[in-house]
Amino acid sequence: VIPDAACEKNEAQKKKDKKQKKTEQTEVRNICLLQSIIYALPLVNQCRFINLYPPTCLEIVHKGEEDLSPEERRALERKMKKILKKEEKKRLKEQGETQPKTDAGGPTAAQLALDYLTCWAENRGEWKFQKTRQTWLLQHMFNSEQVSDDKFSVLLQYLEGLQGAAKDTTVQKALALVQHSGEAPDTGVQQMAHRAREVIQLLS
Repeated sequence: VIPDAACEKNEAQKKKDKKQKKTEQTEVRNICLLQSIIYALPLVNQCRFINLYPPTCLEIVHKGEEDLSPEERRALERKMKKILKKEEKKRLKEQGETQPKTDAGGPTAAQLALDYLTCWAENRGEWKFQKTRQTWLLQHMFNSEQVSDDKFSVLLQYLEGLQGAAKDTTVQKALALVQHSGEAPDTGVQQMAHRAREVIQLLS
């Protein structure tokens, strides 16, 4: 007579073996599906199915596989989509093309910083200090292409309240720029140096 504990152990081992066998069968089936997808890639790219939702591609490539669980299907679709994107990039690279980039349509860092400055000047009640915006302004304020003359005049007023490490760093940067301008007769550098002198005079 086999003890109860041994029977339970045998049953547990059988369940474990059955589960492992099912997992192995699933992996083999997924590999076969992926191979079918890879073999079908030339047709997929030609028909430009890359822009279709993955289940559509999966149904076209291997319509007979309908016994996948939802989890298995989602995992396979993710793998398939990754492979298709990789092949599409490779195809575009061979043709000397690039994938179109989606335009987020949001404001740029420059616009956000300048809007921040405008809000400080015109709507102080709604204005709130933002270190990120201030940092951008301090980094680009000497460049007239980034900060116009009108905005720079407003920025000089803003700088009157600058304190601590930000003030010290700004003065050091301005001094370095003025010193560099003596070695560079370039007009753009001289314009930046002119702004730097104004900043030094204001903060010193």
